Amino acid sequence: MRTDPFDRRRLFRTAGAAALASAAAALGVASAAEAAAGVAYENPLAQQRADPFIVRHTDGRYYFTASVPAYDRIVMRRSTTVQGLATAPEVTVWSKHASGPMSHHIWAPELHHIDGRWYLYFAAGRADDIWAIRMYALENASADPMSGTWTEKGRIVTPRDSFSLDATTFTDGGTRYLCWAQSDPELGSGTSLYLAAMANPWTITGTPVRISKPTLPWEVVGHKVNEGAAVVKRNGRVFMTFSASATDANYAVGLLTASQGANLLDPAAWSKHSQPVLRSSDATGQYGPGHNSFTVSEDGASDLLVYHARPYRDISGDPLYDPNRHTRVQKFYWRADGTPDFGIPVASGPTPYRFAVHGAAGVYLNHYDFRLKANASPAMLADSQFRIVAGLTGSGTVSLESANYPGYFLRHKNYQVWVERGDGSSLFRSDATFHRRSGLADASGVSFESVNASGRYVQHTGGLVDLLSPTTDAARAAATFHLE
Repeated sequence: MRTDPFDRRRLFRTAGAAALASAAAALGVASAAEAAAGVAYENPLAQQRADPFIVRHTDGRYYFTASVPAYDRIVMRRSTTVQGLATAPEVTVWSKHASGPMSHHIWAPELHHIDGRWYLYFAAGRADDIWAIRMYALENASADPMSGTWTEKGRIVTPRDSFSLDATTFTDGGTRYLCWAQSDPELGSGTSLYLAAMANPWTITGTPVRISKPTLPWEVVGHKVNEGAAVVKRNGRVFMTFSASATDANYAVGLLTASQGANLLDPAAWSKHSQPVLRSSDATGQYGPGHNSFTVSEDGASDLLVYHARPYRDISGDPLYDPNRHTRVQKFYWRADGTPDFGIPVASGPTPYRFAVHGAAGVYLNHYDFRLKANASPAMLADSQFRIVAGLTGSGTVSLESANYPGYFLRHKNYQVWVERGDGSSLFRSDATFHRRSGLADASGVSFESVNASGRYVQHTGGLVDLLSPTTDAARAAATFHLE
């Protein structure tokens, strides 16, 4: 997988200016240049598609695959934009066997392009033993993975012939690795994460090592599970996310970290974050987020987290057979210490932005005790995320909704800006509605003018945000924000 951002000029060469313009239109912004200032998508991206995997290939297209509720086939979609995957035609590229290996529980396909060929990794059981789950690989020599012939390369053999699934592959220091989840004799029942070098794209070599075992309280709820690994490399480190606990609302995403160039086959090279980095949210109504993958935005400037979640907590029956794990996508960010910040699973609908203050690196709009502020240290990422939604008064206006308090909007009172729940009154609707303008200090940014206090803009001063009339260059800069 490509982990460094794409160059925007390269985007125009590979995907074309028309594709970026289409993306801009889908985001409801005026131009491709404005779209490049920030990315937004609509969740859920794909209904009833669990264990989602999205990769952007060098042809400028996004390819998508995921588990289907029937667990009987491997499907694929493609589009020049992430959002386009929502409506892209879906094709079945491989179906389960009638009997024997690969005839039941077709799970969690992943698509990788290695040495000029495409590979699909997936797990499957047998019709006569549905829990005899093992890992398998398919190969396609065609330039187009949605055509050509998928050849069965067979089972990915591990030294212990036992329950194994969720294979993913990545490279570091010139070595290709396979990471997967496998039953662990020390657990009695459950899976740990194992890592091995690869001799070729369907064969491991050497002795696998266990790099993570479910031991923390949040990893052992319902089941003792570490599974669904995904890798992103940045800032000299290898970050590996994984999912843990039962596949209900307790399912959550954890994080392992190692240094690039380290001996990754030494378990001591990996450290585990003590808490989940993504978990269920009652506030946004998203439960059991997990089994993620990573990709990049159309302009190459933003890193995207792809995962599944359910829009409800309570499940009737076995959660494995509840079909409503939907594919979701949202931007994630990087902290000053170089580690990823995934925030919370955002609410359904348009994804939120961060509003970076013009000319003040690292300073963002954020709320604390529901007062809007502008500083570099929000208590949590979601405090600094807001959705741009249709204005509460209509007529082409916008309102700004809190990411972690859906239904709460930026509104002004006595020319101070607060984050408050809508009360349905006409006064609130007007106080919480703005005209979106080109940035007063930089046309590539945005400014927000009140609809009921003409000439007054959202502007920060002294760490607080008020509704003011910017009359100087400094004030106009303080009323200009860049979408991230």
